[in-house]
Amino acid sequence: MPTSHDLNGLMKFLSRDEWSECFAEVFDDHFGPILGDGDMEFEELAEVLGDDRVMNLWGCALEDFLTQDFEGEPSNIVDEYLQRRGWKENAQTRAYMGALRTSVMSLYEVSDVVPGQSLMARDLLRGGEPIAVKEGTATKTLKQWDKIAARIVPVRGKNILAGGVLPFTREATECLFDGLLDVFGKKYARKLPAMRDEDLRAVASMFTLVWVFDALDKVMNMPMLQNAEGDEFMFHDVRFPLAAGATQEDITARLNGIAGMSQENAQFWNWLEYMPQGEDKPKEAGTLSLDTAMDNGLRVGNVELKGGFLCLSANSAERAEKGTALIQRALGDLVRTPLTEIRTMQQMMAERPAKGGKTPSAEMPPELAEQVIHEYLDQHYRETLDQPVQMLGGKTPRQAVKTQTGRQKVAEWLKYLENQTARQPDRAHPMAVYSFEWMWTELDVHDLRR
Repeated sequence: MPTSHDLNGLMKFLSRDEWSECFAEVFDDHFGPILGDGDMEFEELAEVLGDDRVMNLWGCALEDFLTQDFEGEPSNIVDEYLQRRGWKENAQTRAYMGALRTSVMSLYEVSDVVPGQSLMARDLLRGGEPIAVKEGTATKTLKQWDKIAARIVPVRGKNILAGGVLPFTREATECLFDGLLDVFGKKYARKLPAMRDEDLRAVASMFTLVWVFDALDKVMNMPMLQNAEGDEFMFHDVRFPLAAGATQEDITARLNGIAGMSQENAQFWNWLEYMPQGEDKPKEAGTLSLDTAMDNGLRVGNVELKGGFLCLSANSAERAEKGTALIQRALGDLVRTPLTEIRTMQQMMAERPAKGGKTPSAEMPPELAEQVIHEYLDQHYRETLDQPVQMLGGKTPRQAVKTQTGRQKVAEWLKYLENQTARQPDRAHPMAVYSFEWMWTELDVHDLRR
C-alpha cells in the first residue's frame, strides 16, 4: 500500500519525453554551474559528497520542478498526473503531491526538537512566528538552532518536511544571504527585505548551489593526514598466526636481527628508521604530517606478540607492505600467512577510549563532574561577555547589545554556542546539558530566543 510520501507513480510519469526535457532544464539550473566549473558528471559528485547527499540534492531539484509551470497545456506535471492518474493514489498521497505543487523552499531555524516526533521551525527569509512541524527521521539528528533549507508543506492539517532537506552551516547561511541580497536587496542595502513566495520560487536553485559549493569547499580543503614519508595515513594491523612449535625465544631472536627493530619489553618492539634531518619528503599544501620521533630514530611501526599471533601495526599501506616483507623474510616458517585489517583515522578516533582509558564519569561521580565542568564554563563565559567576539564584529557582547542590530547578532552568537554544545555525541555529557539561559537574561536578549 503506498505511503503518503510515495511519488513512484509521479516518477514514472516523469519519464515521458515532454516532462523529462522540462526536468532537464531545472536540473541544469541546480547543477549546471557546479558540474560545469568542476568539469564533472553528476555521478562523480556522489564520489566526493556521498550517494545519500547527492540523492537528497537530486530530490531538491525534483521538488523545485514539481512547482514549475512550462509552456503549453498542461503546464505542470503534478496537475496532469493528478488529472490522469490521481485515481490510483490514496488521499494522503494526492494531498502530499498537491502540497508540493505549491511549496516554497526557504531557510528555517530549528528549535524545540523532540527526536522522532516534531520540531519548531522559524522562517528566516519570510519572517513570522515559528511553526510546529511533525517529523520523524530528521529530528533524530537535528539540534537546537540548526538551520535547514527545506520545504514545509501542510498535509491534512499537519505541517511536514518534504524529502529534500539541506543542513546549512554558518558559512553557507551567510553566503545564501549575500546571494539573496545581491538579487533582491536595494542598492547599498545591508539588510535583506522579507521575501515573498514568488521570489523564493524564482531562486530555488540558489539553495542547492550554495549548499554544494559550501560542502565541496569543506571536503576539498580538509587537510590530508600523512606520515613523514609523504604517505597517506591509513592504519594497517597485520596479524601473523604463529606456526606450530614456534617459541617466544625463537621469534625474539629473529626479530632482534631485523635492522631497526628496538625491543621495548619481552613482547613489544618499536620499528624504527633513521631519517637524516631535512630529508623528509616535501609536504603538499593542505596536508598535516603526523609521526613519532624517538631518540634513536623515527618510529614507523610496532610489533607485538599477542597470544598466538605476531602483530605488526603501521600507519600507511607502504609501511605495512615493507614491514610484512621484513617479518616474512626474517621469521620464515615461524609464522603463517597474515591477515590485514585497515582502518581510517576517523575509525581509529571513534574506537579510541578517553584519555587514560577513563571517562570523566569513571574518574569522579557524574554529579561532581557536571558541577566542576559547569562552574568552569560559567567562569569562562562570564569573562567572555567582556571580551571581543569575532561574530560580533570585534565588539564585546555587552557592547553589542547597546544597538538593535547588535542585539540580533548577540542572539545569533548565543544560538551558535547552544547549537555547538548540543552537538556533543553523548547527550548526558556535562557539556551537552550546560544551560546558557543566564547569558540570555544577563544580556537582556531573551525576547530574541525564539
